Amino acid sequence: MRGFFRDSISTRLRADLPIPKPLPGEILLKVIAAGICDTDIQLARGYMNFQGILGHEFVALDPSGNRVTAEINNACQNCEACRKGLANHCPNRSVLGILKHDGAMADWVAVPECNLHRIPDSIDDRSAVFIEPLAAAFQILEQVDISPTDSIAVLGDGKLGILCARTLLPHANEVRLIGKHSEKLARAGEGIETSTLEEQAHSWRRYDVVVDATGSTTGLEAALGLVQPRGTVVLKTTVASQYAIDLARIVIDEIRVVGSRCGPFSKAIAALASKTIEVASLIEAEFPFDEADQAFAAAGRKGVLKILLKMS
Repeated sequence: MRGFFRDSISTRLRADLPIPKPLPGEILLKVIAAGICDTDIQLARGYMNFQGILGHEFVALDPSGNRVTAEINNACQNCEACRKGLANHCPNRSVLGILKHDGAMADWVAVPECNLHRIPDSIDDRSAVFIEPLAAAFQILEQVDISPTDSIAVLGDGKLGILCARTLLPHANEVRLIGKHSEKLARAGEGIETSTLEEQAHSWRRYDVVVDATGSTTGLEAALGLVQPRGTVVLKTTVASQYAIDLARIVIDEIRVVGSRCGPFSKAIAALASKTIEVASLIEAEFPFDEADQAFAAAGRKGVLKILLKMS
């Protein structure tokens, strides 16, 4: 079997991997397409010391031929966290392509059957790859009460930043995407205001909510500069590097900091099926899986948005 594999030395396409044997409760899926995200790039740089097959954004066929995707947290279903409905925070969990479980950048992937979601016919394969990151964007609305009068800044003009801005737009008075690349800002979408970080120098302490989706350790410091006293900073960034930042402003200005990770697949699927949120414009390129090494190199270049892998 082919798989995009991370070991202790490198990350590369291999063709000598065994087809996974499903654990109890798991089901074997044939992967159709997968997306490369910033977390995959961080994992390839050593984040979480992961070793195995990467990939958690995907579309696959189940044994009956239905198109499906799967949530990425594989919980034990027995611990106190799971009983409280916090399966995504199960201390015994594995995470698809991220923690103790091979991912979906492969010809086949095994996932817990309880994590499956059917993909409606109204969502094509290319858009369906975005279900997981779009669900992560919807998680902000699960955690933060957004008022119609709020002004929101989203830091980071990459894939996740744009998805967050598009998701938040119907719920706030103003949504502004702030980034470094004019060509990426231009793809933000109708109704989303855009600017570079330098252009926001006059907006010190202006926003009710600031979302850090930069993928950089500099994002939190910038967010703390933009959020108003008693405002909220939402952290969507995970990086392999360590932060070095003065946190005194969080205390002095009584800023609420919210870590935000995985979100509701059902809401992401509904938004894509109804065409409420458009994602295909974020696709930079598609590569056949045999060119996965080149695809991953392309995904790591500055200014590039979503890169897709087509398995067949």
